[in-house]
Amino acid sequence: MGLKEIIIILLVVFVAFGIYFSKTLQREYKKELERGLVNTISNSRETIEEEDIENLPNPVQKYLRYVGVLGKEKVKNFRIEIDGQMKMDRNKDFQDAKIEQYTFQDDLTRLFYMEMKVGGLPIKGLHAYKDGEAIMDIRALGIIPVAKGQGEKMNEAETVTIFNDMCIFAPATLIDKRIKWEEIDDKKVKAYFTNGDITIQAMLYFNEEGQLINFTSDNRYYSPKGDSFDNLRWSTPITEYDNFNGYNLPSYGEAYWSFPDEDFTYIKLNIKKINYNVK
Repeated sequence: MGLKEIIIILLVVFVAFGIYFSKTLQREYKKELERGLVNTISNSRETIEEEDIENLPNPVQKYLRYVGVLGKEKVKNFRIEIDGQMKMDRNKDFQDAKIEQYTFQDDLTRLFYMEMKVGGLPIKGLHAYKDGEAIMDIRALGIIPVAKGQGEKMNEAETVTIFNDMCIFAPATLIDKRIKWEEIDDKKVKAYFTNGDITIQAMLYFNEEGQLINFTSDNRYYSPKGDSFDNLRWSTPITEYDNFNGYNLPSYGEAYWSFPDEDFTYIKLNIKKINYNVK
């Protein structure tokens, strides 16, 4: 075997290893996803009735009626597909991103997988929340670390994200003993959401029609690289709704951090699909 053939073989092996390791985050995502789907298999088809929502604050009741949850199945898990635009920090431009997410309600597991390109370079990211603990892992080419984080502050921040997802993507899940409500007025409520040892607070804002139009929390930390955590107000205004499989749900929203000098919008979300009780 000549030198040329050896070099070709080595290149093929190198490329094969590169492809394999570039899919590490995707494999982790799918492994946790399969585990979650197995754990939530159930023949139970409980439906949401009027008595299930009668003790909720009036604005939340109105929201759930607007969404159309009455008579529908209680939500055990949900899956969303999103076409988004994201930027990694305040000085960067927005880049297109494809997002898939699964959330499992009984044991509160959130699996968020993202693919995007920054300057033509593929970026893959995994956010995972399980057993009250969260990790963030973002890699260029699926291999080179770009941002990575975990720890108590990230656990608290991702608990806010879990509750935000419940409010926006799966309002039927707001019938939950882990939530304590405080009605402020006919368009605003304060919520306390507890998972394990973590309790977070959030404000929910509604319009006359009953739509949720904003969610704010001071318990979610700005941490673009996962190595430092700034306590800034986090907001997710919603401006468009659409019908998804018989539910009136948000179809476009953004998220921003309130810095002292400006509100920094870092993500724009076009929700393409929402499915409940995925088998």
